[in-house]
Amino acid sequence: MTNRWGLVAVAAATMWMFSTSDAAAQSCTVSVTSVSFGSYNVFNTSALDSSGSITYNCDNKANNISISLGKGSSSTFSPRTMTKGGEALGYNLYTDASRTTIWGDGTSGTSVYTRNNPPNNTNVSLPIYGRVGAAQDVSAGAYSDTVLATINF
Repeated sequence: MTNRWGLVAVAAATMWMFSTSDAAAQSCTVSVTSVSFGSYNVFNTSALDSSGSITYNCDNKANNISISLGKGSSSTFSPRTMTKGGEALGYNLYTDASRTTIWGDGTSGTSVYTRNNPPNNTNVSLPIYGRVGAAQDVSAGAYSDTVLATINF
């Protein structure tokens, strides 16, 4: 039985990692502002949107970088799911403000951020656009997910 309270507290937490094949020759740093959706109204007929960001800074030796996002606790990219115990709330993360291009690892129709020549020693901020689909019948409580971001350079 689902308790429909109307508002559900949700947040998509994000964990970040970076990797390289030659760490001595090149380097990048990464920081993140997580996507936090706040309260979700199960009776609302409109999706709940929010955003976060990834900021990276690479030295002058880093070229051809890519940033991918994992599936989180979900087995697929569409939808990703935030969980509370055994309950799931569908959401997704996008590269574009219109929320049409899912940010993933380049498989299953997802996209990866790429930059051939990132600016040297300059912070580059990339928005992450999030959306929780409308009219999902879930009980009140805090839902969360952890998504792994990987920067390759």
